Amino acid sequence: MTETAVQTGFNQDAFDAFLAARDEPAWLSDLRRAAWEKFLELPMPSRQDEEWMRTDIRLFRLDRFGFPAEAEASQLDQAEEGLLRQGVEVGGHTVAVDSRPLASELSDRLREQGVLFGALDELVREHGDLLRPHLLARAVDPFQDKFAALHAACWSGGTLLYVPRGVEVEEPLHQLSLLSAGGVELGHTLVVLEEGASATLLAESASLDPEAAGLHCGAIELLVGPRATLRYVNLQNWGTGVWHFAHQKALVDQDANLQWTIGVLGSRLAKVNQHVALVGTGARAQVNGVMFSEGRQHLSYHTLQHHEAPHCTSDLLYKGALQDDSRIVWRGMIKVDPGAQKTDGYQRNDSLILNREARADSIPGLEIEADDVRCTHGATTGRVDDEQIFYCRTRGMTRNEAVRMIVAGFFQQVSDRIPIESVRVALGEAIARRIREYE
Repeated sequence: MTETAVQTGFNQDAFDAFLAARDEPAWLSDLRRAAWEKFLELPMPSRQDEEWMRTDIRLFRLDRFGFPAEAEASQLDQAEEGLLRQGVEVGGHTVAVDSRPLASELSDRLREQGVLFGALDELVREHGDLLRPHLLARAVDPFQDKFAALHAACWSGGTLLYVPRGVEVEEPLHQLSLLSAGGVELGHTLVVLEEGASATLLAESASLDPEAAGLHCGAIELLVGPRATLRYVNLQNWGTGVWHFAHQKALVDQDANLQWTIGVLGSRLAKVNQHVALVGTGARAQVNGVMFSEGRQHLSYHTLQHHEAPHCTSDLLYKGALQDDSRIVWRGMIKVDPGAQKTDGYQRNDSLILNREARADSIPGLEIEADDVRCTHGATTGRVDDEQIFYCRTRGMTRNEAVRMIVAGFFQQVSDRIPIESVRVALGEAIARRIREYE
């Protein structure tokens, strides 16, 4: 496959040309310039930083990547429906390659109700005043580290879902982000649900070449208004040569509900911060994670359940299975502010190791400043039970069939939480295809 033409390196000349070519509101250009200055100022993260001490990026070379060229229309022919869309009647969908929009559709009924769904960089030009209070202003900190600043300065394409007050989007919406060989993906996802609104968004990423190098430096912002309900499924399925860096944060307001499910299957190395802030009284969040690593993959996910308001509930369940020489790092924290009385917070991480060389690091934590709360956490790590494999083989299964069934059962607790059957099936089949024979 032909590699995408890129201007190598994120340098001043390339940034100036990028900014000059964009037709954006002045406030957004000012934000980009401030983030670019921060990007130039901040050092690359190292293992001396506590957050990065278990993630080694010394082999990563940012200067090998740059701003991508325009996507070719012919690349749409290579794009598939994606795993999550199969068998699902959707109300709209978007497709992008290397942050460049290729297709976008939304049903007339939803459009007439005021729903906005499509490429963020196109819609921000039309609805800048509406989006200014939300975009990189409330959730994700554009100056948190060098990768956050790079994204804030250089993001392009991306996806916007905006649902007005009281509107219920019954059909799921689908977002597919693709990466070409050697490509760069800088997409930003912004979801805004106003008071009493509801929606389901199925978002997935994949590589056109499953083994080629690439870079994803992205961000996700989920803003769930009072009494709103958002179901968000995010499947990360990049190729095995992709470096994946992301900052993701949700704000859940009064009596609102968020169900956030992630599937993590791809990339060479992934370093993701996934935060949920419960900012309104009575807010509820359920976070589900399914992770499968193979080869020499390194997947590092840091989660934060931040209780800022009283009478809120958060429930996080991450499950990971590892084979070959791969490694998964999960570090979770429940933080309760002084005024967040009557908090109910729970987090759990389970790891299933399929062979001796794989490694799982589970680091749960609590930081509680209120005195009337219920917060618990737990983590387990173990190998596949040889007795279970023996039992299955006495029933006529091969060793590989037995391991697949055991892994499926391991993930069942998360699968049962996913309300969309096609998503459950897609995740299960994607994981099953990766399991290999081992001793």
